[in-house]
Amino acid sequence: MQMKNEIMLITYADSFGRNLSEMRDLLARHYEGAIGGLHILPFFPSSADRGFAPITYTQVDPTFGTWADIDALGNRYYLMFDFMINHMSTQSPYYQDMLLRGKQSPSWPMFLHYRDFWPNGAPTQQQLDLVYKRKPREPYIEAELADGTLEKLWCTFSAEQVDLDMTTAETKAFIRDTLQGLMAHRLSILRLDAFAYAIKKPDTNCFFVEPEIWHLLADVQTIVDNQQVVLLPEIHEHYSLQLELAQKGYWVYDFALPMLVLYTLYTGDTAPLVHWLSVCPRQQFTTLDTHDGIGVVDVKDLLTDAQIELTRNLLYDTGANVSRIYSTELYNNLDVYQINCTYYSALGNEDAAYLLARAIQFFAPGIPQVYYVGLLAGENDLELVQRTQQGRDINRHNYTAAEVADALSRSVVQKLRQLMVFRNQCPAFHGELAIETSGTETLVLRRSFGSDKARLTAHCKTHAFTVESKHAHEPWQCVLQIP
Repeated sequence: MQMKNEIMLITYADSFGRNLSEMRDLLARHYEGAIGGLHILPFFPSSADRGFAPITYTQVDPTFGTWADIDALGNRYYLMFDFMINHMSTQSPYYQDMLLRGKQSPSWPMFLHYRDFWPNGAPTQQQLDLVYKRKPREPYIEAELADGTLEKLWCTFSAEQVDLDMTTAETKAFIRDTLQGLMAHRLSILRLDAFAYAIKKPDTNCFFVEPEIWHLLADVQTIVDNQQVVLLPEIHEHYSLQLELAQKGYWVYDFALPMLVLYTLYTGDTAPLVHWLSVCPRQQFTTLDTHDGIGVVDVKDLLTDAQIELTRNLLYDTGANVSRIYSTELYNNLDVYQINCTYYSALGNEDAAYLLARAIQFFAPGIPQVYYVGLLAGENDLELVQRTQQGRDINRHNYTAAEVADALSRSVVQKLRQLMVFRNQCPAFHGELAIETSGTETLVLRRSFGSDKARLTAHCKTHAFTVESKHAHEPWQCVLQIP
């Protein structure tokens, strides 16, 4: 099924119901018309990082279901799959064969061997300082081969996620064969996870290395072109990278919107948000929440450093039951990159503020994505995060069918579903955005397409707002008014 301009749900295979089959039943029963697409977070057998350390892409983890379950969902929704282009699991057959057979293994060239990568076999301190790191350590693991030899291999993320060498024929064949297999299962959008880390070169920061990163993207585009699959590179960094990708015709994420909306609803100052909505890419997926934390680096220079710090502080002050410790190394995260909190709790579990945030997202240019916890206006799961000591688990509660039903009894969840149906069914959202302001705290967003119009009028300090629509010469009709 081709991608549509309808809201996409982001969920793990076992988070909205126990498995894929139960997910399908819950969506059909409760969210008909509200959701058009599904981003099913990695559903392959994996050894770590909740799916992002794939052992193989040829199977669906039996805990979740089968390829038949994926195909059944693809009959009803347009689908997004993840491809971890930067790395694979150390439990994968390729890696295990490399350990067993060493240089005689066909998969030996697939991995970045430290001694071969650096001109002198190891980096100088100056070279190492240049590297953009996600962990407070030198980016390698030491693998022990079957013969007892120790081999340093590039590793950006966890010790279970070993990086691939994009320059070798063996890795290129793996990418081609894997993507061809995925495209056999109703794939509409391919999300390239950790894309910006995939190219490494000595004496660079090894992050979005140009021009090689563009060559890699073009190579992947060539593989998926025949199936009309859309590529979505996943990059958390300065918003200018998203603009550059969009200028070259690629779909992008709007990872700046979450912090901008929080700043606006905390302070009532609409100016930074209005500026971004005026210049942001139109061919984008908008987010407020994802399986990761609320991104901070994405909004640099759209908010000043002082405004970012203010927003961060207000999040911890306003957010319900959120602590700075959940975004530290102690909980396996770093505050410089993201803040761990559900979006509903970031707004103090306040229904009006949360619904206004979603209304702004739905009126923004692009296709909205709604994370499953956000779909149910979920609060921070403190019990889970304290049990696992993983900061991001605060926003990763697994909902049973009964919990979904309970959540749907809440007014805020019902009104959000109402907004989602409106966003999907109103033709005005196929048209352009016009922005009006009448004072720093008032925001008016209009969407129009032919004779169909939609309008959001919001007071961003009090969080009172109205969503209206009209067709041709008919009067404006109220869709939702808060309070």
